[in-house]
Amino acid sequence: MTHTIAGKIAFITGITGQDGRYLAELLLSKGYVVHGLVRWDAAPVDPRLVEMGVVLHDGDMIDALNITGIIKAVQPDEIYNLAALSHVRVSFDTPGSTFDINAKGTLNILDAVRVLAMEERVRIYQASSSEMFGSSAAPQNEDTPFHPCSPYGVSKLAGYWLGRIYRDSYNMFIANGILFNHESPTRGADFVTRKITRAVAAIEAGQQERMTLGNLDSIRDWGHARDYVRGMWMMLQQDTPDDYVLATGKAHSVLEFVTLAFEAIGVELEWRGEGVDEIAVNAKTGKTVITIDPQLFRPKEVHYLLGDASKARTKMGWQPEIRFEQLIEEMIKADRREILSVLEETNDDGDLWRKAG
Repeated sequence: MTHTIAGKIAFITGITGQDGRYLAELLLSKGYVVHGLVRWDAAPVDPRLVEMGVVLHDGDMIDALNITGIIKAVQPDEIYNLAALSHVRVSFDTPGSTFDINAKGTLNILDAVRVLAMEERVRIYQASSSEMFGSSAAPQNEDTPFHPCSPYGVSKLAGYWLGRIYRDSYNMFIANGILFNHESPTRGADFVTRKITRAVAAIEAGQQERMTLGNLDSIRDWGHARDYVRGMWMMLQQDTPDDYVLATGKAHSVLEFVTLAFEAIGVELEWRGEGVDEIAVNAKTGKTVITIDPQLFRPKEVHYLLGDASKARTKMGWQPEIRFEQLIEEMIKADRREILSVLEETNDDGDLWRKAG
């Protein structure tokens, strides 16, 4: 690898998201100067980003002039385009916004680099998604046909092809990372994995009686975001640009995820009923802790995503280091600590939660 690191400048869009924060930490640890894009109307930014030394810029992915101006000012060596409207279910309700951010936003990044004549010096990571595979048979790798099943998946596929077209047409260093599901304690609360771990912690604390879920049979390849941002960085350190699937190669259902989450707090589940009438009860107390809501199903479901990361393992030496069970335990512990801090602030007893610290 000839791409040196010392003194490199990185620009991360979507830096306030799960991946952005982990990636910023990784790059800063490697001596990068890190800049990040913050949507002008976003909620208050996590102050830890500023404390870490990230330089933040207000902007909007769909404003081409704004994006071009920031890239011109920052003069990055590496751009990580992580900004996206990334909730699959929400993409059915807001398909226009999804395309504006995920497809047009990507185009604005690529064209800014071209217009600024920075093609030869800037390396770009484009965040693609396993949702592009949709209904394709598993396992899925770089040669699997794409059959997206949501506006989100289609918008990400548009960004993927824009990356390939600009790479081939303008000799730009653009790597598409086709990442399978990756989670962490900083995952947004509207994603099913974090929804589960937060609810489990709240149920244990007596702050919530039950949770409502959608399709329990959906199967995903879940890894830890920390492993995946390492893969993003590795893609931009290669001698030539290419596209890579990042995945654990192990599939788990939503039902398995929620079962292990309850096991992490010492609760065994007993499942009763079928379909939308299925429930889970605490096997010890008999209390219902999970019910099903048909409205949480997607209009078109993706039932089985399982990645084959053989190429990333062979060409880059990348492989995940954090196991599925470790991921769930880490998320549960983080949500328990969060509840403990709230209990302490409100002068609640919180004795049950001393073990969460």
